[in-house]
This record gives sequence, C-alpha cells and structure tokens, in this order.
Amino acid sequence: MVWKKKRIGIDIILIIFLVFISIGINKDTHVMAKTQEESPIYCVDTDEKVVSLTFDINWVEKDNVNVILDILKKYNVKGTFFIMGGWVNTSEDNINKLKAIKEGGHEIGNHSYIHPSFIKIGVDRMKTEIDKTNDIIEKYTGERPKLFRFPSGDYNKDAFAKVRNLGYMAIQWNVDSVDWKELSAETEYNRVIKGVKPGSIVLFHNAKNTPENLDRIIKELKDKGYEFKSVGEMIYSDNYTVDNQGIQHKVKLD
Repeated sequence: MVWKKKRIGIDIILIIFLVFISIGINKDTHVMAKTQEESPIYCVDTDEKVVSLTFDINWVEKDNVNVILDILKKYNVKGTFFIMGGWVNTSEDNINKLKAIKEGGHEIGNHSYIHPSFIKIGVDRMKTEIDKTNDIIEKYTGERPKLFRFPSGDYNKDAFAKVRNLGYMAIQWNVDSVDWKELSAETEYNRVIKGVKPGSIVLFHNAKNTPENLDRIIKELKDKGYEFKSVGEMIYSDNYTVDNQGIQHKVKLD
C-alpha cells in the first residue's frame, strides 16, 4: 500500500511537470510568433472594412498638405503622414505644415531625411537618416515616430533588419495611387478604388491631383461601409506574423 501511494504521488508530480512544460512550449511559440516578420507590412489580414490612408510628404512643385488636411477634417478621417526631415527644414512654412498635421490628430511616421535608397547606403547612414528626421519631428511635435517607410519603397533584407533592430515598424502599401506621376486624376482614382480591400494601406503624396481624388475616394468608401484608421490603429501591435507577401496576420492565442 505504501509503494502504491508513492507511485501515485510520483505519477501526479510527473503529470504536473508535463503540464508546465506544455505551457512553456506554447508560451515560447507565441513569443516567436510576435517577431516572425518576413517583410515590412503591406496590408493587414482582416474581415473588418477598415483602410489606412497614408501620405509620403516630399518636395513637389505645388505642395497640397494644407488642402489634404482640410479634406481629412471635413470627413473626420485620420491619416498617417510619413515625413522627410529635409522637407521640414526647407522652410518655416513646412514647419507649420508639420505642426498642423500633429494638431489635426494625424499619425506621423519617419520617411528618412533626404530620401536616399536604403539598398544603396550603409547601416550607419540608415541610422543617421532616421535619427535626424526623428529629432526634427520631435522638436516641432513633441513625439518620436515608431513607424518608418522606406524611401521609394526600396529595401533589402539587410535594410529591413536594420530598421527593425532600431525598433521601428516598417510600413509599405498594397494600393498605390501613383499620384506623384501626375498621370491624370481619373487614373489615380481608379487605381485606388479598384485596389482597396479590407486592411489596405493606400499610398498618396502631397501631389497635384491628390486633394480632388481624396474627396471622392473617402466619400465613396464611406458609402461602401469602410472605416478609416491610422496605420498604428489598424495594424496588430503584438501576437502577429508578417508573411513574405507583406500581409500581417493576427496569431490567435489558445
């Protein structure tokens, strides 16, 4: 009887031990899932009708930032603006536009200082481009962005690793208006409307046709039941994976 009691006690201890090992394995798996990223984020896997409007702010002949802000305010939509530090430092007017973006409640991301291709520069230059721009944005808005967009979307494995190691979320897009080419308002409009789906990240610039199209696009997507969120609000902040197509998926925890 004493031997049987000892055996039962040993069995219970063994079961408890195995349960704790199982919990540990599951926990480690979920931790790995949080950092499983094969590329920057191009869009989000979701059934919700949400979309993010993003704007890469660059040097253009006619800068439409203020008009864009007015349209976003008209529809109570918050966007994400990826700012070049060099653009801000060009003039007092651009400094005021950056402040207006912040005051409008929009999200601000980092788009480098002078827009170099990140596949053609070294890691030290990458860090300088990002840090210099973040210093400028913090100076005028009081915040340091954690989102980054590669200039021209150019990146390779090393550039992506460097940006992530610096603590930034790399954000691309799956719908490109190509507004910077100024092909035509209709061409740009059709590219966006035909490409948008739940979880899309749309790319615009402070370009010629953007205000006109933005007004049409927001109204039409709202009529279709879409909600607009900033990138930071739409993407998953933890327990996610990003596959090699740039699609961010939520990992369900058991």
